[in-house]
Amino acid sequence: MSSVQQAPVPAEPVNGNSAPISPAPAPIATSALIAGMLKSAKGVSDLIFSPGRPPQVEVTGRLLAVKVPGLEMLTPADTSRISNDLIGQNKIAAQTLKDEGAADLSYSISGVGRFRTNIFRQRGTHAIVMRVIATKVPTFEELHVPEELKKIVELKNGIVLVTGPTGSGKSSTLAAVIDLINSTKAEHIITIEDPIEFVHPHKMATIHQRELHMDTFSFASALRAALRQAPKVVLVGEMRDRDTIEIALTAAETGHLVLSTLHTIDAAKTVERIVGTFPLSEQEAIRVRVAATFRYFVAQRLLPKKDGNGRIAVHEILKATLRTRQYIEQGEKEGKTLLDAMRDGDQDGMQHFDGELEKLVRAGIIDFHTAMQYATNAGNLRLILADLPESTEFE
Repeated sequence: MSSVQQAPVPAEPVNGNSAPISPAPAPIATSALIAGMLKSAKGVSDLIFSPGRPPQVEVTGRLLAVKVPGLEMLTPADTSRISNDLIGQNKIAAQTLKDEGAADLSYSISGVGRFRTNIFRQRGTHAIVMRVIATKVPTFEELHVPEELKKIVELKNGIVLVTGPTGSGKSSTLAAVIDLINSTKAEHIITIEDPIEFVHPHKMATIHQRELHMDTFSFASALRAALRQAPKVVLVGEMRDRDTIEIALTAAETGHLVLSTLHTIDAAKTVERIVGTFPLSEQEAIRVRVAATFRYFVAQRLLPKKDGNGRIAVHEILKATLRTRQYIEQGEKEGKTLLDAMRDGDQDGMQHFDGELEKLVRAGIIDFHTAMQYATNAGNLRLILADLPESTEFE
């Protein structure tokens, strides 16, 4: 268990007695608490505050308790106080928490770091999850993103989606794409985020970043406004609803490059999620629009490395070709699926999860058991890896 040190509170005499009585220590300042938790372990990705538990940090997917004098076990009063400190003067976040039971906001400490923060009510108390945002925008090389995705920078229009579960690195991948465009193109970029994560300085491009609830009411309204703000590239933090998706399609059809995220686990489910957002009477038309505007659907997952030293990103890439557009427009059928297209599309820069898992297992980067857990088709992957000794141990 890691620890955060707190300065001792000097004892003072009470009622004239010579023997001092030590008062209860003042609670550690929230900013000092957060700074100490960040230093408690290497590679902290999240901070978690929950009543009935000590302060915790997440490192490579595992929660670790942090020993803090006076906060050995958080109380509802502790998490409420920390929540109020994080919200500060953000009246919109305070009202959202009151009305909806949860609120997203950004929080920063000068010289320490920035955080994407979610405060929520549970069992009548407050709990908090803070995602650590890297102070430096990551590069393609640092993220081990496939070289194929550098071609996104050359696109003039269309939709690029990066998908995956929470914490899979979607925002980091898109930040690397935005930074590459920012560094190489004299264009206007607008980002719409909830909240702003990576702060992008102007480079060759001019970049404006808008934060939900602070600069704009919703993704849809900000995206609609962006169509009148002459951007070449628009990043939308998340395709959350039908309105946002429909306006994004319109933006892509009218000459904009739209980048966004979805919480889906693979490329095929990304298509179905988009189409399924609309009523049945509109789904055929939406398939046609998606087929015409999509450029890349990238699904990614973070897997633990075999040596226990962190995690590695694994990517599935669906690219717009005549074949993939046809499968999206007409729907998948036996022998005509997007997975089939990705398996056959390595010459076009496509790749699929199970193919990448096979490479990582054979290279000794992830173990066989991990590959089976994350495989799209575990039975098929097991047959492909049947020559490995580990495959018999999984029976």
